[in-house]
Amino acid sequence: MIPAPIVRLRGVSKVYRRGEIEIPVLRGVDLDIPGGAFEAFMGPSGSGKSTLLHLISGLDRPTSGVVEVAGRDLAAMAEAERADFRAEHVGFVFQLYNLLPVLTAAENVELPLLLTALSRAERRRHADAALAAAGIRHRAGHRPTQLSGGEQQRVSIARAIVTDPTLLIADEPTGDLDRRAAEEILDLLQTLHRGLRTTIVMVTHDPEAAARADRIRHLEKGALR
Repeated sequence: MIPAPIVRLRGVSKVYRRGEIEIPVLRGVDLDIPGGAFEAFMGPSGSGKSTLLHLISGLDRPTSGVVEVAGRDLAAMAEAERADFRAEHVGFVFQLYNLLPVLTAAENVELPLLLTALSRAERRRHADAALAAAGIRHRAGHRPTQLSGGEQQRVSIARAIVTDPTLLIADEPTGDLDRRAAEEILDLLQTLHRGLRTTIVMVTHDPEAAARADRIRHLEKGALR
């Protein structure tokens, strides 16, 4: 049986405006991503990949069309509602890690849990488990400047999964890493996908990274090909 789509887009368009100039970025995109999938999106710069991620994650709203994630209509939500949705359902992994340099790895991972009702001890237990799952528990007390790029990305992934999100969004997760570190991060993403059945949506320019996904989709001039 095919899993029900966790992400459903119908007729989604996004147009940015600069003064009187309209810049179409996405054009009538239809998309279904089943729960538990690992999908990669590729395309040239300006093809709309990052914009698509922003819509799926609730960081932005479409100009027209339907964006449903986990059965919720993100396009109909106010900004505060989308912020709550992201906190509950979406984990983010960025190319440049976005770790706070004054905090330890464990403290960075714990950050998303500050928005929950968990006690301090419970937050620490969850952060410890996420660091262990990401293979970086032994560096929990180190700050980002004391970690390699690959280690920082592991901390970023631990932070992304600490809330047990419905959807993991990875925007060029290996773009700032050397080949060996990139392969280790891709191994980790595959392990999370297979072991936890995490739904992963990844944007990448790297064909080797995309090949780790179950399915590769291509965006060109704002349309899926």
